[in-house]
Amino acid sequence: MDVDHGHKWLVMAAVAVGVFIATVDGSIVNVALPTLTDAFDASIPAIQWVVLGYLLTIGTLLLIMGRLGDMFGKKGIYAAGFSIFTIASMAAGLAPTVGALIGFRVVQAIGAAMIQSLGVAILTEAFPSSERGRALGLIGSVVSLGIITGPTLGGILIDRLDWRWIFFVNLPIGLIGTLAALKWVPNVRPPGRTRFDWLGAATLFATLISLLLGLTLGQSLGFAAPPILGLYALSALALWAFIAVEKRADAPMIDLTIFRNALFTVNLVNGFLVFMPLAGILFIAPFFLTEAMQLPPLRVGLALASAPIALGLIAPLAGTAADRIGPRRITVAGLAVLTVAYVTLQGLDTDTGFWRFVLLLIPIGVGMAIFQSPNNSIIMGSVSPERLGVAGGLLSLTRIMGQLGGIAVLGTIWSVETARSGGLSSPEAVVSGTRLAVWVGFGSVTASLLLALWGWRVERQRARALSAQASS
Repeated sequence: MDVDHGHKWLVMAAVAVGVFIATVDGSIVNVALPTLTDAFDASIPAIQWVVLGYLLTIGTLLLIMGRLGDMFGKKGIYAAGFSIFTIASMAAGLAPTVGALIGFRVVQAIGAAMIQSLGVAILTEAFPSSERGRALGLIGSVVSLGIITGPTLGGILIDRLDWRWIFFVNLPIGLIGTLAALKWVPNVRPPGRTRFDWLGAATLFATLISLLLGLTLGQSLGFAAPPILGLYALSALALWAFIAVEKRADAPMIDLTIFRNALFTVNLVNGFLVFMPLAGILFIAPFFLTEAMQLPPLRVGLALASAPIALGLIAPLAGTAADRIGPRRITVAGLAVLTVAYVTLQGLDTDTGFWRFVLLLIPIGVGMAIFQSPNNSIIMGSVSPERLGVAGGLLSLTRIMGQLGGIAVLGTIWSVETARSGGLSSPEAVVSGTRLAVWVGFGSVTASLLLALWGWRVERQRARALSAQASS
């Protein structure tokens, strides 16, 4: 069934609701962690699993849900994801114990994985290729709106009502999203039927869960601790098994030939290399603003909102520009802006004022906006229609892996350097740790820029070769 592009903006609305609710829920709970600790009389490590359980579940299920969408159609799974997410949100709001809350958050994450893995794929089908960048740029603005709304809305609900309302607020949004998905998302049925690769799914799950647990638990146990090294070894062994299974499968979970497309692979890697330092810096920044700059919580929140606001304003413009002049140039421009932004961020010190910090952070939001939607457009535009679900899952997975990896790597570097230089009680030590983490971020973004330039060169060489063949 061909997609009717005449309904593309209604499809955009249905996907935007999903992106918004998933982004809000990823940040709104963080504000409530101290409140939850008191409400359940629980330890901080136990309460942390309210967030970690959610992230780990999403990270391990994204590709599986993407594959199911490619096999059976995206509409049903996307709408079911909304329903599961909404029901689990109500259950989480009624949770009597911290264990029940963690369990309902895992169920909530199953629904969120169904939504996140297929949203970009649905948009790619709904919009013609000439407008793909614009569509993904608008979704980037929705992501920014969710990032800004989550902590603010969470603070208001906890202050005026009760922590349970941070979950109950999902109910009307989830109901609207379910109805919008059922009414507006096109029911594109894939040709034929294939069997689900259960063994491939199991080995992939083992690969991801052991790796993500290693990144998560390594922050508290130490990345060289025997249990953490064991998790990494298990992840490597499971990855070897997954590749062996996929090479022999008639209907593989992931057709590994997709990675033979060098441009597809390079842009996936670039997404990880860019999200990793961003997540790490945003994790460290509140400590810098509080301990080194002595800012109150309200001004900390306002300062951190500057990057998402810049991203939300610029992303649609970058997407439209990518449609007109090609996404490769725009991604390179965005990475160049990010590279300069991380260099100027080295100017942070104990005398940095509120507005100077905002001015230093805004270029990171601008660079991310210029890079992200064209990069996503290249990834989704380089695969065949029957692989869109898996490609969308891989895209979301690189973002989550970047978030966890950035917090783990940059957070550890920052904490070690800060402790070595005098600890949190010393503003100068906090500055030293922050600067070292920023340099690591600069290195990651620079590597991404070099990869993008190589990809651009390969793309131009292929275009010249095709042109020469056509003229001969």
